[in-house]
Amino acid sequence: MPKFYCKNKLKVKVLGAAKEVGRSGFLVNCDHTNILMDYGVLLKREPIFPMHVKPKEVDAVVITHAHLDHSGFVPSLYLSGTSDIPALGTLPTFELSELLIEDMIKLSGFYLPFEYIDVMTMLKSSENLQYREPYMVNDAKVTLHESGHVVGGATVVVEHDGKKVFYTGDINTRGSKLLRPADLDFGEIDMMIIESTYSQTEQQPREEAEKDLIEYANDIVERGGTLFIPSFSVERAQEIACVLKAYNFKHKVVMDGMALKANQIMSRHQAFLRDPDMFKRAIGEAEWVQGWSRRKKVVNEPCAIISPAGMLVGGSAIFYTQQIAQSEKNGIALVSYQGEGTPGRMLLDKRVANFDGKITKCYADVRRFEFSGHNSRSELFEILDRVKGNPKVLTVHGDGPSCIKFAEEIREKYGYDAHAPDQGEVVEV
Repeated sequence: MPKFYCKNKLKVKVLGAAKEVGRSGFLVNCDHTNILMDYGVLLKREPIFPMHVKPKEVDAVVITHAHLDHSGFVPSLYLSGTSDIPALGTLPTFELSELLIEDMIKLSGFYLPFEYIDVMTMLKSSENLQYREPYMVNDAKVTLHESGHVVGGATVVVEHDGKKVFYTGDINTRGSKLLRPADLDFGEIDMMIIESTYSQTEQQPREEAEKDLIEYANDIVERGGTLFIPSFSVERAQEIACVLKAYNFKHKVVMDGMALKANQIMSRHQAFLRDPDMFKRAIGEAEWVQGWSRRKKVVNEPCAIISPAGMLVGGSAIFYTQQIAQSEKNGIALVSYQGEGTPGRMLLDKRVANFDGKITKCYADVRRFEFSGHNSRSELFEILDRVKGNPKVLTVHGDGPSCIKFAEEIREKYGYDAHAPDQGEVVEV
């Protein structure tokens, strides 16, 4: 029994994502029941993990979506080879999580305390839920709602003894060409755990970003150049393909790398998509590059190439960047977040390609377009405008200043008991 257990209280222990983006993890205690919401990693040179929780003290784990900062450490709960802990999520979340965690093991396995066999045990323990389908964990009820962030992604509502916690995970209430907007029908709540990623930033309006990208893509290809669009393999690559299709981009579109496996998974779960027909056309009409012989040819053809990794940290993106950077007629469109110290950030800031310590000048045109799957500042406040009740609010999943300032603003505007928690902190209602 965890030491923060207390009868007739609903308590949350913050295991990660406290004043930082990464390693999300929140342990909800409802009397004798413990529900873990997310258990991710923070990917640095060596992965950084959330606070440890004993598997025997977890009654269920909920995975909001497949991104590794939310799903990547869940296999550590299954090291004993047993499958006593039900893992709750949507089917596409589990299939995409397997894809991403398997890739993480290939790249960082030396630093991880688990292996692929533990991922398989996790998947054998999975309970595939639909949105708004209640699931009982002892006397506590867990319900997933559509998050609009990634295919199969969810927000989480945990209810017990008249108390209710709402956890946004990563949320997008505007939707996209690929996904429907988040479902905000969560009712009256007693605690809210809300992401703060862009709480201090207004991003470029999505339609504006889409039109700018299309104009740029047409300009590059029509002058005989090749446009490379490095994109996260899950959601962003497919979103960009759908944007090109929606705006009737008339030139060749090429997809490569791990995005192709994600394409196949998403094609099996079209009920989770906003416009399945558009997705089918966008993905089906693109050329899927299957090997190096074609890859070496297509990089010299007038077309748009979509391939991971979004921050140029690996995969076929390294090859494409190195080749496309050599000519002024080519272009590179950065549509994913570029973390500090990544090759993508260096390309954006200094116009140089840096792979394995080898630095080369980039002659291609490089531009950044905002295609975040997170809510902007005004959209986060729109969520708060819809809140019913007088909840305690925890601002998480943002850098320190963003979380702290967001909490201050929530207190001032709504009068809620809001603050940016520290790792290890326990909050009760």
